[in-house]
Amino acid sequence: AYYLAKNHNIKNIAVLEKNWIGGGNSGRNTTIVRSNYFIEGNTALYEHSLKLWETLSIDLNYNVMFSQRGHLNLVFSPSHRDSLMRKYNIMRLNGIDAEYLNLSQVKKFVPHLNFSTDNRIPILGGFLQKRAGTARHDAVNWGFARAASNLGVDIVQNCEVTKFLKEKGKVIGVETTLGKIMSKKIGLAVAGSTSVLAKAAGLGKLPIESHKLQAFVSEPIKPFLDTVVVYGYNHGHFYISQSDKGGMVFGGNLDGYNSYAQKGNLPTYTDVMSAAMAIMPSLGRIKVLRQWSGIMDMSMDGSPFICKTKIPGLYLNAGWCYGGFKAIPGSGWCFAYTIANDKPHKINKLLNLDRYEKGIHIDESGNGPFPKAH
Repeated sequence: AYYLAKNHNIKNIAVLEKNWIGGGNSGRNTTIVRSNYFIEGNTALYEHSLKLWETLSIDLNYNVMFSQRGHLNLVFSPSHRDSLMRKYNIMRLNGIDAEYLNLSQVKKFVPHLNFSTDNRIPILGGFLQKRAGTARHDAVNWGFARAASNLGVDIVQNCEVTKFLKEKGKVIGVETTLGKIMSKKIGLAVAGSTSVLAKAAGLGKLPIESHKLQAFVSEPIKPFLDTVVVYGYNHGHFYISQSDKGGMVFGGNLDGYNSYAQKGNLPTYTDVMSAAMAIMPSLGRIKVLRQWSGIMDMSMDGSPFICKTKIPGLYLNAGWCYGGFKAIPGSGWCFAYTIANDKPHKINKLLNLDRYEKGIHIDESGNGPFPKAH
């Protein structure tokens, strides 16, 4: 909505939110911002988004607390290192910053990791993207909302869409709990609820599944970690950073089954805690303050959709998997262009619903058509 008003001078815009602004995934994530992608279709989008992040506080006239503290991806075996070396070299060829740190450099950069050679997963090194970092999710929501409102966008909270209105196959508006709203163009950006609303709109079954992803934050402690540390290896998946309040913010894998619940289960909880202890045992005595879940719209290849749909006037922004928060500026920018011009920008031209029919899979992880594996 903000980019529609700012970049395309469109003023008659309404944002319809079932609950409150920031109550969904944009306020339920672990706040990591990065652009370390290497497959065509993703590289341009996430790098464009990161460049927008770098000036976002100025653009919105609101401090989104974007901190470019770096993003360190740990490696644990020669084959793991070689696989990521290919990825980060392709990033460099695309103009995206990346560098490899050997073991001694990682020890200097994050000295309190578990560097024991007796460790179940001994650390060999890591790949660093210095321009990556974190932002404050609430500030991002409020900043975009205020800036959009100042440009004339109507933000309607506690307004649930219950039906799509059509005429001769085209969408002409929606029915909501607050009444009818007529519009020739409607953008659908509802994360884990995409399948439900897409079915209501007549799109049928989309190549998306809804899964829940848990996140955790500890009690606040003194400055401990001034970067983002992540790993994805055979035994698991883990990422952690420290918020400005001092809490350790971290998470891991999906719960592994379809769900619309915004709470998680104990096995994933214990899995994430064991992953934390494996690389950072100094966290052992810190208490977890709270836990929550977000409903993830997981696509078949782990990459999103920013596109027109088969229904004239209806546009889709979905399938973000783990990548939604970091892509907020870039996805909003591209979605606004697509809606305003009724065609995709070159940045998001591959991120369409029919790519699977053409044999185009934008699969960063190489895990195949299994949404929960991405």
